[in-house]
Amino acid sequence: MKILVVEDNPALNKEIEEALFENGFRVETCLDLNTALEKIAVYSYDAIIVDIGLPDGSGLEIIKYVKQHRIDSAILILTAKDKIEDKVVGLNLGADDYMTKPFHKAELNARIHSIIRRNTFDRENKITFENIELDLLNNEVKVDSKLISLTKKEFDLLLYFIRNKNRVLTKESIAEHLWGDHADQSDNFDYIYNHIKNLRKKITIASGNNYIKAMYGIGYKFSTNSN
Repeated sequence: MKILVVEDNPALNKEIEEALFENGFRVETCLDLNTALEKIAVYSYDAIIVDIGLPDGSGLEIIKYVKQHRIDSAILILTAKDKIEDKVVGLNLGADDYMTKPFHKAELNARIHSIIRRNTFDRENKITFENIELDLLNNEVKVDSKLISLTKKEFDLLLYFIRNKNRVLTKESIAEHLWGDHADQSDNFDYIYNHIKNLRKKITIASGNNYIKAMYGIGYKFSTNSN
């Protein structure tokens, strides 16, 4: 799962990035409003952490932008203790939750997991597709009730497929979701193919089912259908 952190304090920005990374999230960061809006317009995020007080404007503009453009990202507001009115405005605009500074890393991690589950999977800690079960809290996957070993990238890839089941996903969209900004630095998608090949092999060996369908010249679709 991928998070965008919008916080103008470099030290706190780095602290949040490291805390989320330690808990298995992929994290991108920025320090100002304009950079945040540019990233959100180009890339997709499971959640956005928004500091209200930014050097070039209000973080509330990010919430407005996300809602106006129907972007499917959960939003967590960061506010100072003496800025409760910002919290109220942000929640009214459509933010999912808020935290006041300072905060504990464990609480931040729990809040992020919670708003993503609420936004995407109706607060479920576990999601299923046919005979596959994903444990979102422990990053574990079971096929036919048997635990299988996936790398972090394979887990994220499987989650992305299930969230978009029966939809054709381009190789570009898969690369962007798994690698974010760094996806633009590659001139081919061999690494995507290798991750998909390994994930397909592990699921097929465990269940006998091949859910990952190659769509020639386009990308891939995760489906039980033969076409």
